[in-house]
Amino acid sequence: MSRKKIEIYDTTLRDGNQGEGVQLSLADKLALASIFDEMEIDFIEGGWPGSNPKDDGFFDKVRGLELKHSRVSAFGSTHRAEVDPSEDFFLSKLVEAKTDITCIFGKSWDLHVEQALRVSPEMNLDMISGSVAYLKEATGKPVFYDAEHFFDGFHSDPGYALATLTVAYEAGAERIVLCDTNGGVMPHEVAKAIREVRKEIPGIKLGIHVHNDGGLAVANTLRAVEEGAVQVQGTVNGIGERCGNVDLTAIMANLELKMNYQCLPDGALGNLTALSRKVWELIGLEGPMGQPFVGTSAFAHKGGVHVSAVQRNPETYEHVTPESVGNARKVLISELSGGSNLRAKLANRYPELEETNTAKAILEEIQDREHAGYSFENADGSFDLIVRRHLGRYQPAFDPLSYRIYTPGGGDGAEDADGLIEASVKIRIGDQVELCAAEGNGPVDALNRALQRALLPSFPVLTDMHLTDYSVRVINSTEETAAKVRVYLEHGFAGEIFGTVGVNVDIIKASWQALLEANHYCLMQHNEFLDETSSG
Repeated sequence: MSRKKIEIYDTTLRDGNQGEGVQLSLADKLALASIFDEMEIDFIEGGWPGSNPKDDGFFDKVRGLELKHSRVSAFGSTHRAEVDPSEDFFLSKLVEAKTDITCIFGKSWDLHVEQALRVSPEMNLDMISGSVAYLKEATGKPVFYDAEHFFDGFHSDPGYALATLTVAYEAGAERIVLCDTNGGVMPHEVAKAIREVRKEIPGIKLGIHVHNDGGLAVANTLRAVEEGAVQVQGTVNGIGERCGNVDLTAIMANLELKMNYQCLPDGALGNLTALSRKVWELIGLEGPMGQPFVGTSAFAHKGGVHVSAVQRNPETYEHVTPESVGNARKVLISELSGGSNLRAKLANRYPELEETNTAKAILEEIQDREHAGYSFENADGSFDLIVRRHLGRYQPAFDPLSYRIYTPGGGDGAEDADGLIEASVKIRIGDQVELCAAEGNGPVDALNRALQRALLPSFPVLTDMHLTDYSVRVINSTEETAAKVRVYLEHGFAGEIFGTVGVNVDIIKASWQALLEANHYCLMQHNEFLDETSSG
């Protein structure tokens, strides 16, 4: 049976760009437009022509992308009260943008008509109808009308709020989009208002555009679709002003997987997680780990009882399969883990765990280390080395002997004119001892460079290992300057992202431990790969 289609109207490039900390460049906006087109998002709202040079540049250059699936929309407002639509600056810019769709907003709340626009209710109705009619004729393309603050307006004066929709519909707007601009409406209020709209204006095709100030954006949007809305406006990851817009990743997943609607072509939902993470990457923000469906923790299991149950039947603790949205199940190792966590995480790599009593000893060491301040949830590299030691498979390619930091202002030397610090490391590779020094931006960077200089001649594969994250956390802050710190390093190597962890009262020693483990992990992984290749 065919599923009902719900149109997805993405406003990440316009409404999303108004979020705090979000600053999309023109190149970012064009890149995202191409990504949305590949996902076959129905509509892409690029910005507000005439409001800034970046948006004008987008509409000029987006035509050169030759999008295959998505239609581009330009956003604007109704004409000013004192000018004719044909003479309004921003309406003329909408026409000049030459987009597939134009979308304008107007006032539905009598409070805004009186205090923001400061025009009569009748003049506001004329502005809405005149703008829609002008754009429809001037562009020859569809016009969508966003009824700003509609639900607040409906609560204040239902008759007038409905009248604003009626004039837009009669002027030729192909979609009337009901907006919860303040983000405070409740789901039952959404349902009641939509029923009245559809009763008052039969045949109207409605959209929904809500914000998340009350934490109900997803619930309100799904309720609107249940009540007959055919279009959803929102942003990828819910970015936007104040508390954000509705998150399209949650909307598309819920509509497709749970409500039997179609938002994307068959199979495209499997790219949802990749889409979410690409948007976070481009805007330079870290997405919430617990973001529904697409977050890194959305299918992460930590408790031993949970992991044991999921191994038997994933439905016990997963409401959908992670693969359906392009995500992956993750088993976390911590002091809360049981043997099932270990076996689930390591069954493919270390099948001998199934046949030994080693799992208990590994768990005991994990618990002891976490009590001392370690955390292995994201430190897969350090965790792997612990397992190797217990299984007799820990075969380090080198032995660290010592290191030294030449600190600025100390007796060992001084910081040079460029602000660089020098470090030296001594390691043993086989029968050979290597002593190397290097400069870096700070002691940890200097240590890392010196260690790489010592290792690379013997292990050139380490040129592919790159540090991607470095973080420090104070563990027992009540100890003040004697407090322990936990250093977490994240590296990329051979297409894998992994973490290592070090704990000490000395931040340099903790960093040194994490650096050593990262190099040990990479070399052991590489040597195992070579062994498997040669034996195969």
